[in-house]
Amino acid sequence: MRIVLFGAPGSGKGTQAEMLAERFGLPKISLGDILRDEVRKGSDLGLKVKEIMERGDLVSDDLVEKVVEQNLNSDGFILDGYPRNQKQAETLDSILSRTNSAIDAFICLDVSPDIIINRLSKRRVCRACKVNYHLDSSPPKKDSLCDFCGAKLTQRSDDAPEVIRKRLKVFAEKSKGVFDFYKEKGIFFLVDGNKKIEEVLSEIKSRLEKSLGGLSGKIRGHKNES
Repeated sequence: MRIVLFGAPGSGKGTQAEMLAERFGLPKISLGDILRDEVRKGSDLGLKVKEIMERGDLVSDDLVEKVVEQNLNSDGFILDGYPRNQKQAETLDSILSRTNSAIDAFICLDVSPDIIINRLSKRRVCRACKVNYHLDSSPPKKDSLCDFCGAKLTQRSDDAPEVIRKRLKVFAEKSKGVFDFYKEKGIFFLVDGNKKIEEVLSEIKSRLEKSLGGLSGKIRGHKNES
């Protein structure tokens, strides 16, 4: 089973991808995590990506294609953060076709801009152990310090409100082509991402089981499914 989880920055797709991967016993492939890891390592790729991310722009298609192809497991996955435009969707289709496989479901989380800005602008990250916090919904026990290692929490440069607004604008401009691409294939599913995390997960599972026909058996059959 090969699933793309799509949504604007701050839509919660990373959280849902992790939960789906655990429930279905599939590897989660996060483009954002891979790129941020390169930034932390200070690699040539990371230095290029850092400059782009701090501007609120998207990494070039050619650069992203190389990263995705190197990390993609065609046997099954939850793909988070890719594709982001129609060209990338076509590229992903081409990559998978080499192994006679294809995307089974494209799930888009629909979240209001106000909620996204609140989620991201109040997010804090521990640079030491990578744990995420939110100043409203999941604050640290001690102000600005990680509960687990005591390191100082920081705000990602691309979580500043002005950068978020630019990211959302870029996302809106690029996403229509992706929607049309997967709607034509009949595997596009829109899910309300404004709800609580467990409610969103439940809706995703329900849509998959009702809409994917023969794949519903595969979903129920995964060892991690409760």
